[in-house]
Amino acid sequence: MKAFMDQNFLLDTPTAQHLYHDYAAKMPICDYHCHIPPQEIYEDRRFDNIAQVWLGGHQVLADGSDYYFGDHYKWRVMRSNGVPEEYITGDKPDRERFQKFAEALEMAIGNPMYTWCHMELKKYFGYNGVLNGETAEEVWNLCNDKLQHDPNMTVRGLIRQSNVAFIGTTDDPIDSLEWHKKIKEDPSITFTVAPSFRPDKAVNIQKPGFAEYMRQFEQVVGREFHCVGCVVKALDERLQYFVSMGCRASDHGLDYVPFREPDADIATAAFQKAMAGEPVTVEEAETYQSYLLCALGRLYHKYNVAMQIHYSCVRNANAKMFKQLGPDTGYDMIAITDGSVSLSRLLSNLTETGECPKVILYSLNPADFDMLGTLIGCFQDDEVPGKIQLGSAWWFCDTDDGMQQQMHTLARLGLLGNFIGMLTDSRSFLSYTRHELFRRIMCNVIGTWVENGQYPNDEKLLKKIVEGISFSNAARYFGL
Repeated sequence: MKAFMDQNFLLDTPTAQHLYHDYAAKMPICDYHCHIPPQEIYEDRRFDNIAQVWLGGHQVLADGSDYYFGDHYKWRVMRSNGVPEEYITGDKPDRERFQKFAEALEMAIGNPMYTWCHMELKKYFGYNGVLNGETAEEVWNLCNDKLQHDPNMTVRGLIRQSNVAFIGTTDDPIDSLEWHKKIKEDPSITFTVAPSFRPDKAVNIQKPGFAEYMRQFEQVVGREFHCVGCVVKALDERLQYFVSMGCRASDHGLDYVPFREPDADIATAAFQKAMAGEPVTVEEAETYQSYLLCALGRLYHKYNVAMQIHYSCVRNANAKMFKQLGPDTGYDMIAITDGSVSLSRLLSNLTETGECPKVILYSLNPADFDMLGTLIGCFQDDEVPGKIQLGSAWWFCDTDDGMQQQMHTLARLGLLGNFIGMLTDSRSFLSYTRHELFRRIMCNVIGTWVENGQYPNDEKLLKKIVEGISFSNAARYFGL
């Protein structure tokens, strides 16, 4: 029997162990998509206890509205164990909330949360035991002592000891980027923190709050919008500002990928109706969205910004809890949508004029992996190896078997050796161990092929592939 999560955890062969320990483990991290707040990086926040880091909680914003922040993966684990909501997003004492989580975690056999938590405890806190209801007090005291007193356990310290070279945050076009500016001007911060352009609120015309958001956008740029061209011009201006602050990627979170032939007149009419508070039809909304996605794609190509598209998600499925807690609180699910035609038409439209940017495609539905694996092969060119990427296993797919499936699919249908690798997509500064987990699984996949005689035991080539997927491909792709 193997020891619990020892140094060769998930590395089943001598080749896999060699590739991980001698190559992958030593590479820096390019975390090109995450949701961590840049303000906490600049201020070098120190957390009071492990519950703050892991579970987050309830906060009242300056405008008096409620906001719930934290790791919704963990919240789902707790809810699945019957934990009352007052211990999850409520105001129960942190020690009691941590206890409830520890008791739920011991039931999470086979869940990636079990692995993630123990990897974080081992790497950052030196804890080699097992977290459960009985050990919760021991772990609580150990973690809190380090968080409060260890000089390496501030936000910047966690980033440095994780060997992170690049962090791509997720930011709205109307964001001032004040914290990014302060980080950029601080010579003591040796890693790069760059904004990523997330224009969802300007694209999703069919969603509540669109008109209110666009009026905020008008205030930021100092003029009113009368047509879809006005919106594109404002997005162009903001994108240029983001690029001046180091932006290398955009991100689009779409429930599904729409595509209709872009028509400025229909898109403008839809925009004017939405701004007047009138309902828009599905055709009008999708034409407006398609027009913006094509216009933005061309801008991304112009400014060398990668276009990330995340889709196939049903958000806020539980109406009662959405009303109580708001979005991003653990009530989202996989959608079954067909993005094949719309994605291919979007990329074809951009390619036809030679303005297709670098594109990374993620579906929350693993059934889409093969379709996406064939789609990306239709639009590759010589701009950069792997210009169109099958993104890493995302969200509910971010599991041992999900990552293996994604890599097997990319290997079968494209070139795994040009894959830009892992990202955390996280709100936690302890989540960098997800890169370690990914690298272990990646080395095990490659090591198995070598051991089985499916790929030669060529040290130079294997080193190039493993180091590339771990870091170098992303560094080349994003121009680090």
